[in-house]
Amino acid sequence: MPHLHSGLYAITDPELLPGEHLISSVKAALEGGCKVVQYRDKLSSPSDKLEYARQLRLLCEHYNAQLIINDNVALCLASDAHGVHLGRSDGDIQQARDILGHERLIGVTCHDDLAYARQCIALGVDYCAFGRMFPSLTKPGAPPCSLKILNEACSLPIPIVAIGGINLDNLAELLQTPIHAAAVIHALFSSRDIRSTATQFQTLFTHRLQV
Repeated sequence: MPHLHSGLYAITDPELLPGEHLISSVKAALEGGCKVVQYRDKLSSPSDKLEYARQLRLLCEHYNAQLIINDNVALCLASDAHGVHLGRSDGDIQQARDILGHERLIGVTCHDDLAYARQCIALGVDYCAFGRMFPSLTKPGAPPCSLKILNEACSLPIPIVAIGGINLDNLAELLQTPIHAAAVIHALFSSRDIRSTATQFQTLFTHRLQV
């Protein structure tokens, strides 16, 4: 069974990374030490999504990183990505597992719902994302998750990913909990130096593990 890599979990945004900026920006993040990339794209055509996903898969493979596809099991399969991430209303977990088998990761968004996370774990998901932890530019209406709930979630038997408004200034607060990864969009891909920013995020996780 695959295991989600720890540290910085980068999520792409087609408005921040239009066209070929997607590939060059993700490459910079991977060069900086990012080990998980989620391809999230609600704007491109299906053929463009497949082309981008295949390019990202090759990039991630080169840097020993994992590519996760947002909300699209068929694209995950077609691009040979490492896994899929499903929102709460984005598809049936059991059906996704039947299609993808056990060699690919399945992650789910749980917001602040521990009971839902336990249901998903019973269905065999590989990680759960909790948040938003802070005000989010991508999903400002997403329900907030407290540090207390996040800490409780970390006692669940699979990796926990924190998401929502995370940046280099507030990550330290989250690292008081044993989160496995931090999902970041704007603080990474809107930075002037994506590679350096990725390194700083990953270093914070590495430093925590060494303390």
